[in-house]
Amino acid sequence: MKGPLFYSKILLFGEYGIIRDSKGLSIPYNFYNGALKRDGNLSIDAVSSNASLKRFVSYLENLQSEQSQLVTFDLTNLKNDVETGMYFDSSIPQGYGVGSSGALVAAIYDKYAQNKITVLENLTREKLLQLKNIFSQMESFFHGKSSGLDPLNSYLSIPILINSKDNIEATGIPTQSLDGKGAVFLLDSGIVGETAPMVNIFMENLKDKGFRAMLKNQFVKHTDACVENFLGGDMKSLFTNTKKLSKVVLNNFKPMIPEQFHGIWQKGIDTNDYYLKLCGSGGGGYILGFTEDLEKAKASLKDYKLEVVYQF
Repeated sequence: MKGPLFYSKILLFGEYGIIRDSKGLSIPYNFYNGALKRDGNLSIDAVSSNASLKRFVSYLENLQSEQSQLVTFDLTNLKNDVETGMYFDSSIPQGYGVGSSGALVAAIYDKYAQNKITVLENLTREKLLQLKNIFSQMESFFHGKSSGLDPLNSYLSIPILINSKDNIEATGIPTQSLDGKGAVFLLDSGIVGETAPMVNIFMENLKDKGFRAMLKNQFVKHTDACVENFLGGDMKSLFTNTKKLSKVVLNNFKPMIPEQFHGIWQKGIDTNDYYLKLCGSGGGGYILGFTEDLEKAKASLKDYKLEVVYQF
């Protein structure tokens, strides 16, 4: 048995902001993927994944008994498959902000949910919100609090525009130009990040009036502008606003940026060779970079591994 592939995702804009109703833009990233699998000889990773699935099944049983109107699963087959060694075979790095648990949630929903909403339907806003809500509850098993966007992106494999908590839509993004000088890239911090502690720091910071004002007047404002610029193909304004966003993040989200990256973060702002921002909750994993000149950014960051996500 090998199920269909579910891809990783990148939240280009909106990390943390979407908790406070900023805009957000999430795109599938097909470089990494995962699938449900069952075969005879289990590797150490597969055994560990299978054990995690067993815990997840118990969680889904509880979820279904408490909220049967939200979602129901074919629990008999799910339990049987997990008992006979099913695991999630994935190349998506965990703790890197590219949606490893989101792809797993999407795969389980796709195979075992009853009366599921499918990609082939007319995806109205109501259906998208319903899916997001189901996925949010399912993924909370992994993170404590989940927006449901990662699994939604992985499940539908299309870019998702978040206008606000209750207003999301499928969207198109400008076509890539593979010989373009501008690029969005991932920078590997070499550290595994954990979502829950980072989200806890953020929630704690929200108790501070000054932090809330900065979020509203700077962080959300620049994030919204970046989303509009990117979707509208206005790359000149995009870089102006990404630079502002990069500064705000460096000044106000320091715990989410690994310490050894504070310097190169500032260097990007000073030289305009590139601008960095968080990818996911931060604390490690990938850092997202934007540059108008990929070769310049590569030279400037020659000691680091860059993965190009999107070129224009």
